Amino acid sequence: MSSPPICLGDTVLLADVGNTRIKLAVLVDHGVMDPEQPTLHPSQLSRRLPTVGRRHDLTSRGFRHDQLEKWLKSVAPGAAVVIVASVHDAAAAKLEACLAELSVTSHRPLRQRRIGHADLPLLIRLESPHRVGIDRLAAAAAAGIVKTPGRSAIIVDCGTAATVDMVSADGEFLGGAILPGPSLMARALAEGTSKLPEVLALEQSAPPPMPGRSTHEAIAAGIGFGIQGAIARLVAEARSTLGVDADVILTGGWRGAVRAVLPGALDMPDLVLMGVALAAERACAR
Repeated sequence: MSSPPICLGDTVLLADVGNTRIKLAVLVDHGVMDPEQPTLHPSQLSRRLPTVGRRHDLTSRGFRHDQLEKWLKSVAPGAAVVIVASVHDAAAAKLEACLAELSVTSHRPLRQRRIGHADLPLLIRLESPHRVGIDRLAAAAAAGIVKTPGRSAIIVDCGTAATVDMVSADGEFLGGAILPGPSLMARALAEGTSKLPEVLALEQSAPPPMPGRSTHEAIAAGIGFGIQGAIARLVAEARSTLGVDADVILTGGWRGAVRAVLPGALDMPDLVLMGVALAAERACAR
């Protein structure tokens, strides 16, 4: 039986505040789950992933008030509640301040709540779960539902930093690995040397063939093939622990750059937002 609608009468909005972008979406369908029940083991949950829509991105460090207002007017002209997951405190604080100001100036309630690990239907097998990025945990919570029953899962999230995380067959978050994404690698080369330029747009294009015949091509080849090799090796290491049949789930803005080395991976660009949506029931019930 379906539970009553969460945040009755309000549009539920989701915000994934990352180091580069703020990903916004509308919660279209939150699935079936009683918000009053205690945290359950993911294997006990009988539900499908939430559905999100009306996606919109803002720049974390430089978005304008009017950009947020325009999107809000188009998706939620009335009352709304915004569920915020953040790994960038300054950007989240700016977002929350803008929401509070718009709530007053537009004369409509815009409630907001920042979520933490305790809001997710996820068992975290780490000593300090509050120190883990909420984006990683949200992705793991969603992966626990979408993965093949009885199998473990490996989540490859291609953001400002790349993460390769492991979820057990029982849906428990086991941790993983973190490495810099292509843009951070390029910036490190440019800032750490006197003559190497910063190479842009590496995240959206395939690396050039070897050998690179200019400094630009050499950097692009090094970073492009390097990130592919690193991700492929980390996934292999994860499979050595979880089993070769572990599902691989690919998400993040530059996932296309590594898709070729992860054959059979499930492509889910909004995995983190779907995980944030899973927290909405508990967040709205409080």
